[in-house]
Amino acid sequence: MWLKPEEILLKNAFKLWVTEKDNEYFVLQRRRGYGEGGGGLTGLLVGTLDTVLDSTSKVAPYRILHHTPDSQIYWSIACGVTQEEIVQHWDWLQQNIMRTLSVFDSSEDITSFVQGKIRGLIAEEGKTSLVLEDDPEKFREALLRFEKWFELPPEEKLVTYYSCSYWKGKVPCQGWLYLSTNFLCFYSYLLGAEVKLIISWDEIWKLEKTSNVLLTESIRVLSHGEDHYFSMLLHLTETFVIMEQLAAYSIKRFFDKESFQREPALADPLQITKRGLEAHAKSEQFRAFFRLPKEENLLEVHESFLWVPFSHFNTLGKICLSENYLCFASQDGSHCHIIIPMREVVNVEKPDSSSRALTVCVRGKRALRFSEVRDYQRLANTIRSRCGISASPQHSASSEAIRGECQSLINHFEDNPEDVTLMVGQKDSSKAVSTEALMTVFHPQDVENLDPKMLKEKMKEQSWNIHFSEYGRGTSMFFTRKTRDLIVRGVPEALRGELWMQFSGAVNDMATHPGYYTELVEQSLGTSTLATDEIERDLHRSLPEHPAFQSDTGISALRRVLTAYASRNPKIGYCQAMNILTSVLLLYAKEEEAFWLLVAVCERMLPDYFNRRIIGALVDQAVFEDLIREHLPLLVGHMSDLSFFSSVSLSWFLTLFISVLPIESAVNVVDCFFYDGIKAILQLGLTVLDYNMEALIRCHDDAEAVTILNKFFDSVTNKDSPLPPTVQQASVGNNDKATHLSVDISELIREAYEKYGNIRSEEVQSSRKKNKLHVIQTLEDTTKQNVIRVVSQEVRLSASQLDELYNLFKRQHFLSCYWTMDSPALHHHDPSLAYLEQYQLGFQQFSVLFSLLEPWAFCSNKSTLSLWFFRLIDENQDGLVNFKEFCCALDTLYCGSFTNKLKFLFKLHLPPAFDLPEDGVIRKSPERGRGKVDLQAYLKQWQSEILKKEETIKDLPRINQSQFIQFSKTLYNIFHGDPEEESLYRAVAHVTSLLLKMEEVGRRLQEPSSPSKTAAAAKAAAAAAASGEEEELSPKETPSTPESSDTSSCDHSPDTLSEVSEVDWSFSFEQVLASLLNEPAIVSFFERPVNLQAKLAHAKVAQLKLKANKRRDT
Repeated sequence: MWLKPEEILLKNAFKLWVTEKDNEYFVLQRRRGYGEGGGGLTGLLVGTLDTVLDSTSKVAPYRILHHTPDSQIYWSIACGVTQEEIVQHWDWLQQNIMRTLSVFDSSEDITSFVQGKIRGLIAEEGKTSLVLEDDPEKFREALLRFEKWFELPPEEKLVTYYSCSYWKGKVPCQGWLYLSTNFLCFYSYLLGAEVKLIISWDEIWKLEKTSNVLLTESIRVLSHGEDHYFSMLLHLTETFVIMEQLAAYSIKRFFDKESFQREPALADPLQITKRGLEAHAKSEQFRAFFRLPKEENLLEVHESFLWVPFSHFNTLGKICLSENYLCFASQDGSHCHIIIPMREVVNVEKPDSSSRALTVCVRGKRALRFSEVRDYQRLANTIRSRCGISASPQHSASSEAIRGECQSLINHFEDNPEDVTLMVGQKDSSKAVSTEALMTVFHPQDVENLDPKMLKEKMKEQSWNIHFSEYGRGTSMFFTRKTRDLIVRGVPEALRGELWMQFSGAVNDMATHPGYYTELVEQSLGTSTLATDEIERDLHRSLPEHPAFQSDTGISALRRVLTAYASRNPKIGYCQAMNILTSVLLLYAKEEEAFWLLVAVCERMLPDYFNRRIIGALVDQAVFEDLIREHLPLLVGHMSDLSFFSSVSLSWFLTLFISVLPIESAVNVVDCFFYDGIKAILQLGLTVLDYNMEALIRCHDDAEAVTILNKFFDSVTNKDSPLPPTVQQASVGNNDKATHLSVDISELIREAYEKYGNIRSEEVQSSRKKNKLHVIQTLEDTTKQNVIRVVSQEVRLSASQLDELYNLFKRQHFLSCYWTMDSPALHHHDPSLAYLEQYQLGFQQFSVLFSLLEPWAFCSNKSTLSLWFFRLIDENQDGLVNFKEFCCALDTLYCGSFTNKLKFLFKLHLPPAFDLPEDGVIRKSPERGRGKVDLQAYLKQWQSEILKKEETIKDLPRINQSQFIQFSKTLYNIFHGDPEEESLYRAVAHVTSLLLKMEEVGRRLQEPSSPSKTAAAAKAAAAAAASGEEEELSPKETPSTPESSDTSSCDHSPDTLSEVSEVDWSFSFEQVLASLLNEPAIVSFFERPVNLQAKLAHAKVAQLKLKANKRRDT
């Protein structure tokens, strides 16, 4: 590749470089230790320098220098990994530059021209792939090393690289760590000892920062049960973050496609860059902190002061700007933050240059003043453009005029609130959709009731109204510590729905999607899918004690919301626990609001919770276990196996404690959840265990521990709840309440915040990322173990061999997905399918893997034979082969008897394997994992597999003329290259001749009138069977048996072959088997054991390299 011209003193490099070609202006050199001879000790030293140092001179084994005759200065202008590459550059210089240089008079002009030309070539190349790199020149050098050392496909995108030490045992190897889209790679070369490591991100189980006595600070990578440690990193935190992002990207792309498809920023694996990953991570944090829709991206960040009216001072923080939101968070993030939708901004006043301040006016007679903004003018213009506010001179000339316009607009909306609704974009709700919260309908508040609970409820409402007057209400409300204090004390029943919408961000979703819910309800009305069947089954199990769900009003609203969400998100559809959560949402929010709250919970606040594998809940349980180890060491000391808490707490996370607490207490937990997210659930879980610590330590088994926790939850009450007894849930353990003191939910939540409120949301997110790798890999390992258990019952391969085969099979699936987004393999992979169907290979994938594992080396027609193999083992003819089908075929070829192997080859030349479409394309490949599952079809398939009797040799159809000729050719191909090749060829020719003579005798007995015609046909067919291979063999390799010579001497004229086609003859499998059994050479060949373990070891090394070579060839 071309290099930015760099000055080199050649006299210092004589011992390291050898000149291969030179002329008046250029020199082509080869690095000592490369190419012919290797360089001996000098080569070892040079190789070590090439790994440890970081310069172009040591990277590539070939380079081109520019010089002029009257100068001692040389300039490096090109380098190359291979001789072919550098020769191409040399030839280009000869053809395009040498002639031009003769027109210059001075050497300075020549050097200037050459340098300018090379820089132009580099700039042209860099337009496509290097424009986003911080230092394109150094990155080009690193890319060259990466391609040379690891020989990955050219499409593999290098993201970044770092110098580090890799610990091999107790010995550190200094080298280079390369992070690409699909692989973690390391290379070291010290005094002849080469260390090369390639780990794909989808194989990593754990990724964490560690430290011990030997390694002060390092990164630990766990893959395939082996630990890898990387240390001596100059930017360890940055390196770890990039590794974490690439691992998460791979996991989402291959194992968690639903969430990956919602992230267009990472759509193309060939365009991933370090800068892009950093921007994506910042946008993720931005959306999570401010609870914004997934479409929002962080565009600008400005440090500034914000005037806080309730505290009467300026607080330092950051302005964060996205496509549709202006957000501010104080420096520590906990003092206050505010979210302003752009649709709420009515004006941006003329910036004040003296204090670098700007004022943003929003609806509701409110204005926000940001000061000390470095780029205040550009920020003001950006906000204006995003809000559609004009910044023309006549509008900005007078601030009084602006204030007048703002005030008139505000007064108009106060007098005409329906216009606010229209401006926000709301449409009239459908008459079929409920417009009231169910609690309002089934438990209206009695204004005249002045009992103590209602008085306390009124006091709460008054406290919130005071808070609203100070901190604002609605979308532009300040979130402060006081807001959290009010949440902990309990939210009034009348304000619960409004605050849930505000805290979750669902209010913004609903405002920006007017009429969306009504359309979904109308579309999904009357549809019948697997999701709707499950919804109908669970409707009457949702808070059955509550009067709202004992009537058609509540049941119908619940049905509409759940069905609409299943229609919106068919990947999730419907999962158990969604009904319980939605029931509570409907109690306090209007129907459309409940729908958007469900969207916020399922897609933002509890990601990946509600799917077939509940990955999100399992991840949070792992986070919970980590917190138990950190905060409850006494409990851990008594119960070393924390998996018990995982099984117990699953319902806590899935239903936000709604399924274990009475409804009047559970809603207080939901209040905290909508404000603080999963952190609130984790805090409460720790508090529950801490509260019952002594009892749990004394218990002897899991059943006793479950009983203790159930009794505790039954004793939790809400003494301030204004709900009547008919609405409150009856506790299961009412009879035992006397033996267990009651606990007030408000006190429990307050204690949770006092003891564990220091748990930061950032720590929870970091722990989620770390544990998600382990959780998904554990699920994948469970899938593998289940598949191996099923397959092992039908094959003779050992468990370890099946394990290695599964890893190769799965890796072949991923190899077709690494460098494209449109791979059919990604569409076929569906974790919700049965274990055996989760990973399947199409023909192209199968042919590559089969070529690595086939027991015999076919000398020709490999693609055709692979296609026949594929068609034969594809039992259901869906164009995909699963692991069981693949293993059964290999088991027959490696471990089967002579008869079984021959039967397999015989069937290979019968329909459906042999009779293919003319173009060889497999067209039947149904879309999988979509729509309603046909359970009857699954049951019938299962029943047929159980009743299917074992196939006998008598069940096989006869093989006709063309099939038998191809069968003979296949045998020739199999035997090619074998040490006993000649005797095997003779045996095949003898068997072919014998079978044809037998057929001739049979035809003579049946048709005595035409013996000559039959004999000629038999001889011609024998010749045709042998000719296909003999044409490819040298004379020395051609069999010389009498039968072979006889058949080979036949005349293959068109007339003779047409005569063959006129004669209809065939053989049964018994005839072929009996004939081949009489040939000891053939029998011993097929019964000779083949070392499968060696094949597996070779395939493991060659699989990736073969894929790289194929992609380079294409």
